Amino acid sequence: MDASSAYQDSLPVSSDALLRQLDDWGVEYRLYEHVPLRTVEDSKAIESGLLPEGLDVLRIKNLYLRDRKKRNYLVTLEQDRAIDLKALARDLGAGGLSFGSPERLMEFLGIRPGAVSPLAMVTGAGMGVQLVLDRAVQRARIICLHPLVNDRTVAMRREALMEVLERFGAAITWLD
Repeated sequence: MDASSAYQDSLPVSSDALLRQLDDWGVEYRLYEHVPLRTVEDSKAIESGLLPEGLDVLRIKNLYLRDRKKRNYLVTLEQDRAIDLKALARDLGAGGLSFGSPERLMEFLGIRPGAVSPLAMVTGAGMGVQLVLDRAVQRARIICLHPLVNDRTVAMRREALMEVLERFGAAITWLD
């Protein structure tokens, strides 16, 4: 199965259920549907036609990582930011960071590769996943992210995302 909405009913929380929850909470967002995006390069290829021009938008990339102590991390960065896993491990006090397997991604975040997003903390917060956000998020006006599937993107204000993450019970570690 891929990470598109065609298979969302096999997720612990479907994209539709997440969007209904956001609606119930009164969270404002804009939903865009598009071809499945698996990489930052895929996203860049369609982004000019996806969002209206002139929006101050932070586009992100997300990494699901584990350390030697089997702690799980969801790291969200500005899409063009380079990351040094050894330096990140040192900053987090984590030893031996590596990418988590697709099976663990499903177990701990309830999503498939290609759909990694802070919104996966709907499952991850209860599973003890540590959310690490780039400080660029604090300066962003609007953030684009996948709602648990990779053929949809939601654009929401930074304040709305912070409210959603708080409601999920996600503690944030800020990355300088």
